[in-house]
Amino acid sequence: MHTVEVRNKPEIEEFLRLPYRIYASDPNWIPHLRQDIEAVFDKKLNKFWRHGEAVRWILKDDAGQTIGRVAAFVNKKATKENKQPTGGCGFFECIHNQDAANVLLDTARDWLKSKGMAAMDGPINFGEKDKFWGLITENFDLPPYYGQNYNPAYYNSLFTEYGFKVYYNQFIFYRAVNDPLQEKFNERANRLMADPDYTCIHINKRQLEKFAEDFRIVYNRAWVTHENFKGMSKEQSRSIMNRLKPVLDEKLIWFAYHKDKPVGFYISLPELNEIFKEVGDNLNWFGKLKFLYYKWTKKRVNSFGVAFGIDPDYQGKGMEGLIFKNMENVIQKQKLYEGIIITWIGDFNPKMIAIIEALGGTKMRQMATYRYLFDRSAPFERSPIIDGH
Repeated sequence: MHTVEVRNKPEIEEFLRLPYRIYASDPNWIPHLRQDIEAVFDKKLNKFWRHGEAVRWILKDDAGQTIGRVAAFVNKKATKENKQPTGGCGFFECIHNQDAANVLLDTARDWLKSKGMAAMDGPINFGEKDKFWGLITENFDLPPYYGQNYNPAYYNSLFTEYGFKVYYNQFIFYRAVNDPLQEKFNERANRLMADPDYTCIHINKRQLEKFAEDFRIVYNRAWVTHENFKGMSKEQSRSIMNRLKPVLDEKLIWFAYHKDKPVGFYISLPELNEIFKEVGDNLNWFGKLKFLYYKWTKKRVNSFGVAFGIDPDYQGKGMEGLIFKNMENVIQKQKLYEGIIITWIGDFNPKMIAIIEALGGTKMRQMATYRYLFDRSAPFERSPIIDGH
C-alpha cells in the first residue's frame, strides 16, 4: 500500500469516486456534492486558506486500486488558542482494514507534525463546523442530512484502534412539527405573544441585509463564551445570508424582537438531501436542471435547523417557545413540513441541549469528534464545557 498526494484531475476523480465503492450496498448513503468538496480545497473559494493550508491523499493497494483517502489541514488562527497546537484530518474513507487506515492516518499525522502540530482532530472540515464534521457513533439506519458526514460503523474502530479518543460527542435532534410545545413553553410563548413589546417574524428575501445584521447582533451576544470565539463581522453575516438565499424558505427563518431590538433567531432550511438523493453528486448544468425540477415537484418532508441563538439577557424568558410557536403555527396551517432536524449540538453545550430537549427534541443520531495526541504519554482532556450565563 502507498499514498499518493492528490494533485491532478485523475487523482481528484479517484478521491471523489471512492465513496461509491465504500457505500455500494448502503441504501441510506447520499453522496456529498463534488462541488462542495472541491470548494474546500479551492484557495479562491475557501477563506480558511488565508490563514491555513491543506493537503489530501488517496491510498492505493499493490494492484493500483484506490482503497482509501484522507485530507489534513492546519488552521493557524485556531491553533494559537489550544493548549497544544492542533490540526485536523477529514474526508476520510477507507475499506474495512486497520492497516490501510493506519497508513492514511500516519500520513496525515506526519504532515501535521511537519507543520508544528502536536495533535489532530478528526474527522473534521477545513472550514466551518456546519459541514463534514464528526463520525457517526450511534444510529446508522438513517440517511445523512445535507452536509453531514456519513460513515459505516467500522470507521469508529479504525479511529479508536489507531489511538483517537472522543474529544466531544455531537447530538442531532428531531422534532415533529405537530408535536405540541411543553406547557411551560406554551404558557411563556402565549404571554410574550400578548406583550406588544415582543414581536416574532419570519424573514423577507427583499430585506436580507437587515436580517443579516440582526443575525450578527444576536450571534455575537449568544456565542461570546464559546471557545476561540472572535465575533462575526458584518461582511460574514451578509455572506452567510447570501449563500442561503438560493435555497431558503422564508417561513423557516424566524427572528424575535424586544422593542425592535433583535434578541433571538432560529435559522432552518428545507432538507436538501431529500432532493440531492435524486440529483446525485454533480451539480453541473444538468444537475442544476434536475435540482430545480425536484425542488418544485418533490414535497419536502423535513426542514433542517442550521442555527439557533438567544441573547443571554433574554434566556429563560420563553423566547425559544415564542419562536417555535410562531414558526410552527405557519408551517402547520400551510402543511409545509412534517419534521425538524436540528443540526448537531456538542456535549460541551449542555444548556442548549437542555433547551432543545425541553422543546420536544429527541436525539435521532449521535456523532463524535475525535482527538489524537502525538505525544502518547500526554494527558488527554475532553473539550471544556461552555459556561452558561
